[in-house]
Amino acid sequence: MEYTRLGRTGLQVSRICLGCMTYGAPVTGAPKAGRHAWALDERESQPFLRQALDLGINFFDTANIYSSGASEEVLGRFLKANVRRESVVVATKVHGVMRDEPNGQGLSRKAIFFEVEESLRRLGTDYVDLYQIHRWDPETPVEETLEALHDLVKSGKVRYLGASSMHAWQFTKALYLADLHGWTRFVSMQNHYNLLYREEEREMLPLCLSEGIGVIPWSPLARGRLARPWQAETTRRHETDQFGKTLYAPTESADRNVADRVGQVSERRGVPRAQVALAWMLGKPGITAPVVGATKPGHLDDAVAALAVRLGPEEVASMEEPYVAHPVAGFG
Repeated sequence: MEYTRLGRTGLQVSRICLGCMTYGAPVTGAPKAGRHAWALDERESQPFLRQALDLGINFFDTANIYSSGASEEVLGRFLKANVRRESVVVATKVHGVMRDEPNGQGLSRKAIFFEVEESLRRLGTDYVDLYQIHRWDPETPVEETLEALHDLVKSGKVRYLGASSMHAWQFTKALYLADLHGWTRFVSMQNHYNLLYREEEREMLPLCLSEGIGVIPWSPLARGRLARPWQAETTRRHETDQFGKTLYAPTESADRNVADRVGQVSERRGVPRAQVALAWMLGKPGITAPVVGATKPGHLDDAVAALAVRLGPEEVASMEEPYVAHPVAGFG
């Protein structure tokens, strides 16, 4: 395993982050916010969490909304039983709908203070290493959000602050206001980025490079589309992931061309497609650690093996050449 600092902080994280949205509790019937039919229960999740530790992964990402809190509970119980708290980096998020009531979501001071306590309880820990705003909240003044987050850091309940998918102008505004008021600034951006969706290269990634922000992209394999021949195999997640279907549908024909190029590089090198796609991302400036989900043992093996794959300029150009501009996706 390789380790690197998260942005300009002194925090050392593994170059692969295990995304825990998959772990928690499956839901039957119509999907609900944060709950999915393809989620694994606690017993099914344990082998992947154990495998991550065995591979040297020390960076685990979840959110309060994942499986309505069950993801935090599963992760927290596993870590408490299997590892020293100080040896791992635990990241979670706040923003999504947790309760059907006026203050059951969002980034108000009230919501943030309540939800961090709930996350700490579910995770079974006194502090969160990286507390991230899951999305931008247009209903709350950003100054209110930033000061509340700063107070959590000063209280010792949060070590570092991160953000997730938003417009570059919004992130710039948040960084500026934090600096202006002397509040704790964000140190990381968890955004939607992969070979099929590269819109973040226009503004967000250059901004993060300039400001020393660590980048931990979600969906680095485009919901599995880059890990196998185009539509060659269906999965329960592919069939039931309604949000995932909104991310790539408008550009499917162009996306297939990119996926085919990944397959060509994969065949020439004799390594799985997932390793090629992740190696492409890991080679990009400013990328700290892709957030990788795992539901089969080979998923984490491929992610870690990708660290040793060094792509040549011609291979990179070949996979990037068919890309077409995409509608902005992933902010919802």
